[in-house]
Amino acid sequence: MLVAQVDFYILEKEDEESRYLFACRLAEKAWQLGNKIHIHTMVQKDSKKIDELLWTFKDNSFVPHQIVENKDHLPISISYGEKFIKSKDLLINLCDQIPDFSSSFPRIAELVISEKACKQKSRERYKIYKEQGHTLRMHKI
Repeated sequence: MLVAQVDFYILEKEDEESRYLFACRLAEKAWQLGNKIHIHTMVQKDSKKIDELLWTFKDNSFVPHQIVENKDHLPISISYGEKFIKSKDLLINLCDQIPDFSSSFPRIAELVISEKACKQKSRERYKIYKEQGHTLRMHKI
């Protein structure tokens, strides 16, 4: 198993929209630095929301992305559920659990809003990452 750097971004806001917008900004920044990114959501509806936001979150930006169906050829991919994703440079995890394929990513971003249930689930993921020996960092946003 690859030992990853896992960054927990703690957002002050409590709404999912803020979490999704931060995911878009993080993906854009990582892409501009030359990285390939995968954004993973729980369900198809959430993947479609991220897809839509990547087109609209900034008036003057273009972020090449796609929801992964069969082929994955753009720098930013989006998927949901248990779909297997080949490794990229960064995994942005928007799920309550750690995806099975996460162990092949060198960097993982966990985005945590201030809503009580989200914080509790992120603590559980933090504990698992720590037990697996990953490098953990916290960022208050």
